[in-house]
Amino acid sequence: MARETDAVPDAQPYRFRAMGTDVEVIVVDGPESAAEGAEARIEDLEARWSRFRPDSELSRLNRAAGTPAVVSLPTFRLVQRAIEAWTLTEHRFDPSVLPALEAAGYDRSFDEMPAEVPGPPRPTGAAPGCAGIRLDPVVRAVTLPPGVRLDLGGIGKGYAADLVVSELRDQGAAGACVNLGGDVHVWGVPPGGASSWVVAIEDPAGRHELGNLALAAGGIATSTRLRRAWRRDGQPSHHLLDPATGEPAFEGLASVTVLAAETWWAEVLAKAAFVAGPKAGWALLARHGVTGLFVLDDDRVVELPGLADFRATDEHADD
Repeated sequence: MARETDAVPDAQPYRFRAMGTDVEVIVVDGPESAAEGAEARIEDLEARWSRFRPDSELSRLNRAAGTPAVVSLPTFRLVQRAIEAWTLTEHRFDPSVLPALEAAGYDRSFDEMPAEVPGPPRPTGAAPGCAGIRLDPVVRAVTLPPGVRLDLGGIGKGYAADLVVSELRDQGAAGACVNLGGDVHVWGVPPGGASSWVVAIEDPAGRHELGNLALAAGGIATSTRLRRAWRRDGQPSHHLLDPATGEPAFEGLASVTVLAAETWWAEVLAKAAFVAGPKAGWALLARHGVTGLFVLDDDRVVELPGLADFRATDEHADD
């Protein structure tokens, strides 16, 4: 991980790169070293959860499939959340798609991937799912069935944002924002006297001004097929796979943005809705009582009920 800035005053963005993406941390009235501490914490979580590091906890867990593997508390809780998400999204979110991701060509850090992956796709079929994973909370042991390996990249970014904001609050900060490549968690007093945290919704295709959202606290996440995308055998591919087929999902959506109380949950629901497509994705988000926004492949923008309540206005600007 390469840091791009030295320490900066409170409430100023502190930027660095981690978890394969650009990270921004804002701490309001916190300890002097709070932003640097957040960087170290995110680096620690990356070292635990990266599937590209052979010595990470996740890599060791995947190699131990068939036998119990004792993991740290953050890793155990992340796996718990991933299994819960698999159940609650009717398997549209599935961390066991890792073999299919690798077969599609995503077998290294995305920064190292070529724009054109050589060779034809190697279909793997449906992901095995999480039904056979066993958790022992007493000793924090995870047992994966033989043949099951997990990818915790997206949900890990969301959970890292949640964890770091929670830890900054416990350290005495008045407010905090952590943005891990578009997975955002905000809490507490915003900088500059604003009445709410104002977060811009980015259109990954760059065709729309999607506006700003005002939040007192909570998470925002966007899933899109436009960022981590490549071609294989002349055909477009991306990292958002349909667990039912093991193939990239092309269901009419370019991106999905979701607001939720926690960022890991926003990330899960955004991915599940993307895989489901506009109609089923809308129904899924409605069942879970969240709101958000779809950008369709035909360039239409669809706002879900309730999003207007979060639209930023002049009263949310700095006093």
